[in-house]
Amino acid sequence: MDENPHTPEQPHSPTDRQQDHPLFAKPPVPPPPAGPDHHQPAGGKRARSRVGVLAAGAAVVAALVGGAGGAAIVTAADGGSSGSAASALGSATGQTVANTGSDVSAVARKVLPSVVQVDVTTADGEAIGSGVILSEDGKILTNAHVVDGAVGDVEVTLSDGTTYRASVLGADTTADIAVLQAHGASGLTPATLGDSASVQVGQEVVAIGSPAGLQNTVTSGIVSAVDRHLSELNRRQEQPSPFGGRQAFDQAAGTPSYTAIQTDASINHGNSGGPLVNTSGEVIGINSAMYSPSSGSIGIGFAIPIDDAKAIVDNIENGT
Repeated sequence: MDENPHTPEQPHSPTDRQQDHPLFAKPPVPPPPAGPDHHQPAGGKRARSRVGVLAAGAAVVAALVGGAGGAAIVTAADGGSSGSAASALGSATGQTVANTGSDVSAVARKVLPSVVQVDVTTADGEAIGSGVILSEDGKILTNAHVVDGAVGDVEVTLSDGTTYRASVLGADTTADIAVLQAHGASGLTPATLGDSASVQVGQEVVAIGSPAGLQNTVTSGIVSAVDRHLSELNRRQEQPSPFGGRQAFDQAAGTPSYTAIQTDASINHGNSGGPLVNTSGEVIGINSAMYSPSSGSIGIGFAIPIDDAKAIVDNIENGT
C-alpha cells in the first residue's frame, strides 16, 4: 500500500507529511515568559508556566490554520477589539463547546486531569500530540504516529502544567498505538476506560486534546458511525470529489489500518492520541485521524476503539 497520502502531482517531503497530517502538527510558538527563568526541580518534573499568547486577530487566525475547526478554541475579545488573548495551555477546566444534552463541563472536569500533551522532537523539527494517562506511575497511551521518529525522550504535560520526560515503551504502527512511561511520575490520575463494544450511533461524545498546541481543549458531538474501515478509506483517497479536485483521507506515513469509531466532534491537528469519551467520562476511543477533502476539520473524525487499544497495550507491556 502506498504510504504517501498525497496526490502524485503534489509531492511532499517527510517533513511536509508530518506537518500536513490532520492530527499532528507544530503548535503555535508562544512568546518567552517574562521574569526570571524557571528551572526544572529534582524528580524529573517541573511546573510549566502558563504563558498568555497576545496577538492581533489576523495573527491568531494564521496560527490556527488547520486547527480553527475546533469550536471555542479562541474567542475574540468583546467590542470588536483588534487583539485577543489565548492560553497555549488553557485552563484546568478546558475549552468547551455547547451541548444540548449532557453536561459537557462535568465530563471535562472528570477527564481533563487524565489527558496530557505530548511534545516530540524529530530530525525534521518539533511536533505535538495528546495522550491518556493509564496508571498513577505514568504509563501513557497515545498514537504511534505521534512519537514516530522521536529523537530521545518526549515531553508530556499534565493539565495543570506539570511536565515530565517520557520514553517510548513500545508501539504498534499498524494499530497506531504507542505506550509511554513518564520518568519519576507518581500520583497521576488514570483515565477510566470504557467499553467500546457498547458504543451506539447517535450517542453523545466528548473529545479532549491539544489541537494546534492549545492544551485542555474540549469539543463535543455524537458518534456518527461505527466499524468504519480506514483501510477502505485509504483505497478511496485518490477518487475525484463531487465538489471538484480530489478527496483526501489523511494519515501518517506507515498507513495504519484499523476499524474506527467515526465522530463529528471537532478533531484537528494535535488531537492525535487524546481520548474520545462518553457522557460518563469513560474513554471509548483514541482520536487518531480525520477525513479532510481540503484543510481543517469538516466534522468527520476517527477514533481507535478502546477495546482494541487495550489489547495492543497489553501486548506491548507483555513484549508480545
